[in-house]
Amino acid sequence: MKIKSLLFIVALGCTTATYAQETATPLQISGSVDTYYKYDFAKAANINTYFANEQNSISLGMIDLALKKTTGKASFVGELSFGPRGQSQSIPNAAGAYDENTNSFNIQNLYVSYAFTDKFSMTAGYMGTFIGYEVISPAANFNYSTSYLFGSGPFQNAGIKASYAFSDKVSLMAGLFNDWNVYQDFNGVSHVGAQLTVTPVTGWTAYLNVLSGRSAGAPGTGTIFDLTTAYQITDQFKLGLNAADYSVSNDNGGYSGVALYPQYAFTKAVALGLRGEYFNYKGIGTAADVSVASVTLSANIKSGGLTFIPEVRFDSDKDFSQGFTKTNGITAAKSASQFSLAAVYAF
Repeated sequence: MKIKSLLFIVALGCTTATYAQETATPLQISGSVDTYYKYDFAKAANINTYFANEQNSISLGMIDLALKKTTGKASFVGELSFGPRGQSQSIPNAAGAYDENTNSFNIQNLYVSYAFTDKFSMTAGYMGTFIGYEVISPAANFNYSTSYLFGSGPFQNAGIKASYAFSDKVSLMAGLFNDWNVYQDFNGVSHVGAQLTVTPVTGWTAYLNVLSGRSAGAPGTGTIFDLTTAYQITDQFKLGLNAADYSVSNDNGGYSGVALYPQYAFTKAVALGLRGEYFNYKGIGTAADVSVASVTLSANIKSGGLTFIPEVRFDSDKDFSQGFTKTNGITAAKSASQFSLAAVYAF
């Protein structure tokens, strides 16, 4: 009897160990590194769109390292970036751009998740925002420079959220969050957000997003409505769209804008993409709105994990809101143009 009991315990232990091994995935490590050269045709750092601001300089982007592991129904993601691009989303300088020479690292993601069922899961921690089309890591964007919509919206949201998949075509996320880009908010939970994901047909996904709350020291409650969608129409042609409207109550500013992203892949290694954007800064009180338009043409040339991104960009600012200058560095200009060449390695 003792022998049978011992054999049963050993067998149960082996079965449990085997089950644990089957449900635990290996630790996944991924990330990217990038560098770039940029030249402004007015010989000034005119287009300061949050990343790639230097003029006539071979400059650093960032090292991005992400860890992910799943054991049973629980999982975690931790992601750190080191370098100017990873840090530059944190604090705008006096000119309204983002300083790429501040701290050396930044937390991009740090959260845990638990899947209660195949349809329902919850996540808590510090997460890349669900708002918008473009992201911080250059490996996940087609264009190397970033849009005005990207730079004006949140980069991260710390909080807790729940997701439910009604079907393989419709899911809903809702959550409570801290202020934008803050993982230690001493003012407490201040925002509520939601995302409706719809996949009407294969290759087409649309995200309807909303985020609302009061930031510390803000004159009112701000609410973002955001549409992000991409449709792989053919194997070669993809069309993306981002439209957003952010308003602060009592006419205290905000922004609105739309960006279109047509892309065509000539081969698996060579693709060409255009980003056309119109962006409007809402005036505060009786102040008039100001706007800027931008056209960016980028190529992606791939070899293994390496992508070269030659890019030409033209921005038009009829309201002189962006501080563009002519070649003398003094006279105000209504437009600016630049060329950049980036190298991005993803692993």
